[in-house]
Amino acid sequence: MKRIFGLFLIIMTLLVSFGNTFAIDTIKVLIVNEVYPKVPAKDEKIEKMGSMKGDLLVIGSRYSGNIEVWKGDGGLYLINELPFEEYVKEVVVAEVGSSWEMEALKTQAVLARTYGVYQKRINGNALFHITSSVLHQAYKGNSSDMRVAYAVENTAGEILTFNGRPIEPFYHSTCGGRTENPEDVFGRSYPYLRSIESNCEISPYWVWERRIPLTEIGKALNIARIKEMTVKSYTSTKRVKELTIVHDSGTTVVKATDLRKAIGWSRLPSTNFTVTKDEDSVIFEGKGYGHGVGLCQWSALQMAREGKNYKEILSFFYPGTTIQLYESR
Repeated sequence: MKRIFGLFLIIMTLLVSFGNTFAIDTIKVLIVNEVYPKVPAKDEKIEKMGSMKGDLLVIGSRYSGNIEVWKGDGGLYLINELPFEEYVKEVVVAEVGSSWEMEALKTQAVLARTYGVYQKRINGNALFHITSSVLHQAYKGNSSDMRVAYAVENTAGEILTFNGRPIEPFYHSTCGGRTENPEDVFGRSYPYLRSIESNCEISPYWVWERRIPLTEIGKALNIARIKEMTVKSYTSTKRVKELTIVHDSGTTVVKATDLRKAIGWSRLPSTNFTVTKDEDSVIFEGKGYGHGVGLCQWSALQMAREGKNYKEILSFFYPGTTIQLYESR
């Protein structure tokens, strides 16, 4: 820990530069990555170690703006405060890149902005508003791009609302042909989120296969000597809901979403899979990437290629919503 913090101080000394103060409308992002992987617990005691305005370099990513350093029981926490619309640009780059169709970039810009506004409103007085990881939406620091800047500027201030309030705009990479109902993943229904069919065959995660050793699964779930794994139940869209695991100590029922989290999101891309035991491994054959709720990013790209504009794409995935301008706070 001392070595990491010492490295942080050196980097800050080399990169920090004092510049203009922030625009009024900013957002606070907790940086979550390989060096700083943890999120403060609700009851964790933390203390502020300092803050500086400038640039911070962490594992090749450069974060600009105000950098706060906090120390808690879980280690060091870095919080990056930056202008809100700049944050939106960086999320679009991190989530879908810059080479996608312009209407798909505009779609992602509205979603990133909406999600940021939503999180900021519910966490307004908290230490941070949002994290930089898949816990919320990807943010990897400065990566300026003209096409993304154009998409963000041409949707400036636009967010999705329902009954006049910002929605919680869940989205994911690849649905595998049909999106998921939110109650089957998050235990709650939303009037603007229902399962719909969409085409994402252009996604690299349209179909996939994973062979995972039983020992790896057992270690991830803290279950020793797994013998069998079978599907116990499905969601309304035929994704796996629960699995039955037979082991030396008995039988354990595990939620498919918990299995994904334990093994790793990319290791098991979605819960839309079949399971087959093969000697000391389980073969997962599946479709899609992500939780499956809300907008499917690769479907949005396909729709943009077919000539749909960003408003039509958003309306398709979030029926009943309205695009409005958010108010700066």
